[in-house]
Amino acid sequence: MEADMTSLSSLFKKEGLIEKHQLEGVDPSDRYFNRAILVNRTPSGYAAKVMYEALTVEGQSHSTISAAVKDLVEKLHPLGFSHLRTRANFKGTKYLAEKETWIDYQDPA
Repeated sequence: MEADMTSLSSLFKKEGLIEKHQLEGVDPSDRYFNRAILVNRTPSGYAAKVMYEALTVEGQSHSTISAAVKDLVEKLHPLGFSHLRTRANFKGTKYLAEKETWIDYQDPA
């Protein structure tokens, strides 16, 4: 019975990966790259994370997914990443077939 309750509670779990976004841009070595941004539901909203080679960058929790992704991009700029743009590729397990619009982020001056 306890195992049934555990599996049942996991069905109603609200936290965890909910979207994947594609991130493209230029890395600090002036090479073009693209990576997946993982957007997770947190107790206080949404947080985004990206892994690039040995670097993992995680943003703070925000009330919207777009704010979480923007926060992550803003953490990458001071590390030397530029010409960044993102778009949602998966909502849950649904592939969006690259139909979403790219969002371009201004490089800091």
